[in-house]
Amino acid sequence: MAKPGSRGGKPGARSRLRIIAGRWRGRLVAFDDVPGLRPTPDRVRETVFNWLTPYLPGARCLDLFAGSGALGLEALSRGAAEAVMVDADRRVTDTLAEQAGILGAEHARIVHADVLSFLGGPAQAFDLVFLDPPYGQDLLGPCCQRLETRGWLAPGARIYLEAERELGVPEVPADWEVVRSKQAGQVGYHLAVRRITA
Repeated sequence: MAKPGSRGGKPGARSRLRIIAGRWRGRLVAFDDVPGLRPTPDRVRETVFNWLTPYLPGARCLDLFAGSGALGLEALSRGAAEAVMVDADRRVTDTLAEQAGILGAEHARIVHADVLSFLGGPAQAFDLVFLDPPYGQDLLGPCCQRLETRGWLAPGARIYLEAERELGVPEVPADWEVVRSKQAGQVGYHLAVRRITA
């Protein structure tokens, strides 16, 4: 996740994270030290992907506020068919494109866009969505509503939600059910399922 429109940090400064499992297990991915960028911690990522393991092979994934790319690239490493990674910061998306190229992640698509604007555009249905917006901007609810009402979710889609711990379990659209919920440090993280309706 990167704060929309953020720039700065030390010019050229980069950090790295390690892909946990799958095709690129152990590979390091670089990301820029952009203000507000908050990669999902390794321990949280491992738990989340344990939850998602049965649903990853062949899944179409949407990684919103993609930031470091930790979630989208991990999903591809573990067998997802496609990952569309969206972020508003040009520095972030340029680095994501570079890192995807280094990995040979031919099924990664990097989109430079404001997430709410992107979700207001032409939709395609995804099986799995990662939603990790910047803290303190009240973006989780509006993003969830657009995902649900504008055709972004396949029946039975899984939606990963990450937010400030103090917010508790997030309110989600009526057709979603929060099936997993945990906390780590200041992070609350949750997994919702979109009910399959007739």
